[in-house]
Amino acid sequence: SLQVTGDQAIYENELVASRNVKTGSLGSVTRDSTFRLHVRCSYSITGSFIPLSVQVFTLPPLPAVSQPGPLSLELRVASDGSYTSYYTDSDYPVMKTLRDPVYAEVKILQRTDPGLVLVLHHCWATPSISPQQKLQWPVLVDGCPYTGDNYQTQLVPLSLVSGLLFPSHYQRFSLYTFTFVDSTSREMLSGLVYLHCSASVCHQSVQESCTTTCPARARGKRSAEHLQDGASHVSSKGPVIFLQDKRRWDTAMDGTAEHAAAFWALGFAAVATGAALCVMLVAAALWQRK
Repeated sequence: SLQVTGDQAIYENELVASRNVKTGSLGSVTRDSTFRLHVRCSYSITGSFIPLSVQVFTLPPLPAVSQPGPLSLELRVASDGSYTSYYTDSDYPVMKTLRDPVYAEVKILQRTDPGLVLVLHHCWATPSISPQQKLQWPVLVDGCPYTGDNYQTQLVPLSLVSGLLFPSHYQRFSLYTFTFVDSTSREMLSGLVYLHCSASVCHQSVQESCTTTCPARARGKRSAEHLQDGASHVSSKGPVIFLQDKRRWDTAMDGTAEHAAAFWALGFAAVATGAALCVMLVAAALWQRK
C-alpha cells in the first residue's frame, strides 16, 4: 500500500512465505512454519534528493507448542557415584547403612529430541510403594534440595563430557540414607524406603532456558503437593533397606558398659581404701591409749 501524508510518502508491504507441503499416499506433512515479513519505507517527495528510511518488522521466534501428553520416565539407583552401573530388578531391595549415599537418576525414555530438557519438580521418600502415603520425607522441593534436612540432597551436574547421548534427558542427585521414625514413640520403623519423583519436559528455546535456579537460602517449608497436575510421576524399581550400623552401635554400647564398669570399680576401690584408713586410725588411737 502507498500512503502520502504531507511531504512524506509511506510504502508498506507484507511478505508471506508459503509452506512446503509433502503429500503421500496416506497423508500430507510440512516442516515449515508460517513466515511473515512486514516492510515499511518512508521518503520525502519534495526537494532535489530523496532521503529514504526503511523499517523492517521481524517477528519474534515462535514459541514451542506445549501440551499434555504421555511421558515415559525411569528412576534408577546407581551402584556408585560414577553412574556407570545400576541396580537391576533382581538386586532389590538394596541394602545401605545409615548415612551412606544413594545415587539416584531420573531419565526420559523413548525420546531423541536434543531440545528436550527434563525438569524435576519434587522428589520424596515413603516407607511403602505408594507415592501418596501420608508418611513421607521430601528430598527435592521445586527442583532444589530440601533445606529442612541436616544432610541435604546433592544435585549432580551433567555435561557433554558425561558420555550421554542426550545429557538434558537426565537428572541426577544423591541423598544420604535415613530411616523413618514414629512421631509419637520415636521408635524406628521398617527400614524399607521407596523413592518417588514428579517431573515434566521443557522444550529449550530462546525464550525458555529450562533451568532451575536454587536460591542461596532456599525454602525450608515442606511442600505437600507432590502429585501435581500436568507432571509425570516415577518411582524407584524397588525399595532400599536403610540399616543401622549394628557393629558401630554394639561397639558404642560395649564402650559405654566398659566405662560404667570402670566407674563402679573405681568407686568401690575408693570406698574400700577409705574404710581401711578408718580402721587403721581407730587401731592407732586404741594403741596409744594403752
